Amino acid sequence: MSQPAKRVVLVSRPVGEPKASDFRVEDYAPPAPGAGEVLLRTIWLSLDPYMRGRMSEGPSYAAPVPIGGVMEGGTVSEVMASNNPGFAKGDIVLSRAGWQTHALSDGKGLAKIDPKIAPISTAVGVLGMPGMTAYTGLLDIGKPQPGETVVVAAASGAVGSAVGQIAKLKGARAVGIAGGKDKCDYVKKELGFDDCLDHRDPALAAKLKEACPKGIDVYFENVGGAVFEAVFPLLNAFARVPVCGLIAHYNDTEAVAPKWASSLMRAVLTKRLTIRGFIVSDFAARHADFLRDMSGWVREGKVRYKEFVTEGLDSAPAAFMGLLKGANFGKQLVRVGPDRA
Repeated sequence: MSQPAKRVVLVSRPVGEPKASDFRVEDYAPPAPGAGEVLLRTIWLSLDPYMRGRMSEGPSYAAPVPIGGVMEGGTVSEVMASNNPGFAKGDIVLSRAGWQTHALSDGKGLAKIDPKIAPISTAVGVLGMPGMTAYTGLLDIGKPQPGETVVVAAASGAVGSAVGQIAKLKGARAVGIAGGKDKCDYVKKELGFDDCLDHRDPALAAKLKEACPKGIDVYFENVGGAVFEAVFPLLNAFARVPVCGLIAHYNDTEAVAPKWASSLMRAVLTKRLTIRGFIVSDFAARHADFLRDMSGWVREGKVRYKEFVTEGLDSAPAAFMGLLKGANFGKQLVRVGPDRA
């Protein structure tokens, strides 16, 4: 192999917002596959907000990335060499190779991707973990009914954009919340939401009330913070709140109960609210349903998606820091290498 392999490792645990100095890009000799192993070359790396939690040491649903360890992440890879009968050189696979150009795998957890179904990048986007997060969180927890109002935060992002479009397919009204006029215009005009409001607008609470005259039946939570505070008073009796992410709080250095926590609990009781956090792996049994429905919707143009691509593995740290501030417009991807070696 003419070029050395590269990887991005975690140098220090961030306090608050991650900084460039928390990461290091290293060259290393590409490994050779042993018995039963395959050598993978990364084509696409997915960057997602959950990775901020993996950089911290506190208790969570998954182990943190060790100091000096390769940053973790979903990837689309090409099999470069194989000693595993299940995979052949040239296969394109969904993998978890993380932030590196090459990785070894024993084949467990790899899934072949058919490039004829859709562009291979969608395997870590609308037809991958973000799409399945939207599908299962909305349909299994949110359960939108025709005529109900569904509000989704981070509505132009990989998860939120799919949530609103699926809500529309199920006959509900979809109201998005996103950052800035361009994103809001895209959500309304391109994705077909009924309305979209700018979370930076000081009048957000009043405008949200106007956009949801019958209240809110489902709120798909990706953000927390001031957006949740605007949504909370508008929740109807028996409203459902799937909690997918809380990006406004990922850089908090201490956990403090908000002053309105007691009024939230009172509303949970009096309005009989369902607030349920979830991780997409909770719904692994739904994967075949998701793939069937979502690939059909994408093929028919009923669900549209946008990708925000940076070039080269070296761009990953800055792209990830931007993602946490909403700098991306659509699904954040890093093109690590060409589609074919």
